[in-house]
Amino acid sequence: MSARADTATIESAPREAPRGSPRTRLNARAVALLLIALAVMLLAIAPLRGYLEERGQLADLRQQATVLERQNQALQDTIDHLSDATFLERMARECLGMVRPGETAFVIVPARGKPDPPDC
Repeated sequence: MSARADTATIESAPREAPRGSPRTRLNARAVALLLIALAVMLLAIAPLRGYLEERGQLADLRQQATVLERQNQALQDTIDHLSDATFLERMARECLGMVRPGETAFVIVPARGKPDPPDC
């Protein structure tokens, strides 16, 4: 009876896979989980792409706003400069040949050719 009991014990023990090559076994749960994870990743691609495009557009708009702010500052400087009475008087005298009442204007004419117009 003891020889038989030893044989029964050996036969009922589960067989182990060889240690050199581990065996992976996929059951229905693992396959379902893998498919769900794959579906989630595929569904996340479109929103991620949209997010990255919006980020690029936001960077472009910020750069454009910076350029426009510089242009606005340059235009404001021009407005301030043109509002200066001294500058306006100088431009009227040089560009338009205007004089104040009672002043005499002289124009120097070159010996040959016509006079160079002022840069206005």
